[in-house]
Amino acid sequence: LNNTPKMPPKTTKKGKKAPVPESAKKNKKVAQKKLTVRQRLLSAQKKQRTRLHNEAMMRGQKYHAEYLRLEKRAVTMNRNAKKEGNIYVPPEAKVAFVIRIRGINGVSPRVKKILQLLRLRQIHNGVFVRLNSATIKMLRLVEPYIAYGYPNLKTTRELIYKRGFGKVRGQRIPLFDNSVVAANLSNHGCVCVEDVIHEIFTCGPNFKKVNNFLWPFKLSSPKGGFKTITTHFIEGGDAGNREQYINQLAQRMN
Repeated sequence: LNNTPKMPPKTTKKGKKAPVPESAKKNKKVAQKKLTVRQRLLSAQKKQRTRLHNEAMMRGQKYHAEYLRLEKRAVTMNRNAKKEGNIYVPPEAKVAFVIRIRGINGVSPRVKKILQLLRLRQIHNGVFVRLNSATIKMLRLVEPYIAYGYPNLKTTRELIYKRGFGKVRGQRIPLFDNSVVAANLSNHGCVCVEDVIHEIFTCGPNFKKVNNFLWPFKLSSPKGGFKTITTHFIEGGDAGNREQYINQLAQRMN
């Protein structure tokens, strides 16, 4: 223990305490004001996080019910078609997941430009693309350099949760919290990561804004490697359209 005697407070000649300097009073007042402002800010941030969490839970439950309903409807339609001796043909896919698997040495400028437009600037980059007549023609022109197909809900969710990054003021920011999505996409009806997954998977009205917000996915080399990247998928290779089998490749590269 420290047995050093404490110094008595400074006093004046008449035995009264010395007055506190005005600068010390001012500094104390400023520090108290800053502390009050910080406490209010932290309290507001905590309330906002709680509100976003509750809203994300509600939206996630709503989307889960919607996905189950779509799945049951497909199963029912398939069973009814079998009973009547017909074949159920599911609707055409609206979204494709595109992975670049080759470099561009010695290729035409048109192919380079299309890969730039698709935001596939590096090997093993992946992006979601809305399928229409224009994008389908572009994909066919660069088929030897890409692998693409139609992702399911599991692949879309795992890609966004594990390798999802957002474009925030030109920077690549991980989607570590719903606040990142809310700060950049709240004007388009997206306040949580589940909103982003739903918009991408269902190709919603704000697909373009949400997809541009997502940074191109940087995937790993596939476990087990490629077969032959210079040969089309239907010929035993890896390039070109592989429809629903893109899910297996994406999960091996995720």
